[in-house]
Amino acid sequence: MTVEVALSVLDSSRAGRLLLCDEDGRCTVTVSRAELSAVRDSVGYTDRIQLRDIVHTSGPSFSL
Repeated sequence: MTVEVALSVLDSSRAGRLLLCDEDGRCTVTVSRAELSAVRDSVGYTDRIQLRDIVHTSGPSFSL
């Protein structure tokens, strides 16, 4: 998912954060609208940047 799509999902759902899961279905990290906006407004931003390119997982994970 791109940063633009993630921001659109946040806008349409009126959520403050997105919960991101890995390919095994484990939820590993959350990302906020402010974090996504900062990436979008950065100098190196392109519309091809994917969430997996900007988030770094750390700490415990859990499954839904």
